[in-house]
Amino acid sequence: MKTAFRLLTALGALLLLTGCGGEPAPAYRQVNPEEAAAMMESETDYILLDVRTRQEYEQGHIPGAICVPNEAIGSEEIPALPHREQLILVYCRSGNRSKQAAQKLADLGYTNVVEFGGILSWTGETVSGGGQS
Repeated sequence: MKTAFRLLTALGALLLLTGCGGEPAPAYRQVNPEEAAAMMESETDYILLDVRTRQEYEQGHIPGAICVPNEAIGSEEIPALPHREQLILVYCRSGNRSKQAAQKLADLGYTNVVEFGGILSWTGETVSGGGQS
């Protein structure tokens, strides 16, 4: 009887430690490029964040976007993103780095992060050159 109780207690503790399985829900919102475009039209105080490399950004980006490469987002404050409550719309090339960056931003305490995939799916205007950083 004691052995069965110990086994059940250990099993219960193991279940608590491992959770219910699966990936945790992201701490940011995901929308498609069309929804992001609609947000850009209806919102006024947002940051459009391109998380690709500077070279990729200069080859073509969405007008008004700033470039902060995903690799530059870590555990320190980001001067280009001073307000943690501000709407930040995040994109990259295909959607992988933007998801990583959006999660890192959420982990840093940004509360209004929206990830919308990659510029490859963007049907709106793009521009090339330096732009903002």
